Amino acid sequence: MLQYLIQGFILGFSYVAPIGMQNLYVINTAISMNKRRAYEVALITIFFDITLSIASFFGIGMLMDKVYFLKLSVLFLGSITVIYIGASLIKSKPQISKEVGVNMSLYKVIVACFMVTWFNPQAIIDGSLLLGSFRASLPFYALKFFIAGVCAASFIWFTFLATAFSVFKNSFNEKILGKINVICGYIIIYYGIKLAYSFIILIFH
Repeated sequence: MLQYLIQGFILGFSYVAPIGMQNLYVINTAISMNKRRAYEVALITIFFDITLSIASFFGIGMLMDKVYFLKLSVLFLGSITVIYIGASLIKSKPQISKEVGVNMSLYKVIVACFMVTWFNPQAIIDGSLLLGSFRASLPFYALKFFIAGVCAASFIWFTFLATAFSVFKNSFNEKILGKINVICGYIIIYYGIKLAYSFIILIFH
């Protein structure tokens, strides 16, 4: 059971750590505002990120349990997409911008966090393919442990971002963020190859 928890944590960390819209919003808040607002934004982002992960993992997963061809298709397309995501991260060049609307009411912060998560088509597509694909490759008993690891990674990562950028506001730069993306990119490519292997096993099983 522990191995699936760890696997989910590693995959979840690799998925959430690359610098995208959610991360930039948390980072920019921590740089521009006080610690209280930074943690508020982080916790709200964690909530929406976890709900999206659970929806992606179980929503498409239930369909794949019923439609074998869909399971094969998602594994095939998912492996290609995951490898592409990893390669894109390695090539990406994140930028930190302090020009973000973080001086707003808590209600507006909630709306903004919701928008950068649930209204981000790329996050929804990537999450469905990435997590849905792994849902297809896992035994039933491992599902809750795997998704628990994914959720734990989300909580730890966004809390870390809020803390690190609040305390060391002047120590981070685009070069460091770029290295994070490269590391996560290689990890995601590795998982993409594992998905392709699961697809081949199912085909010849």
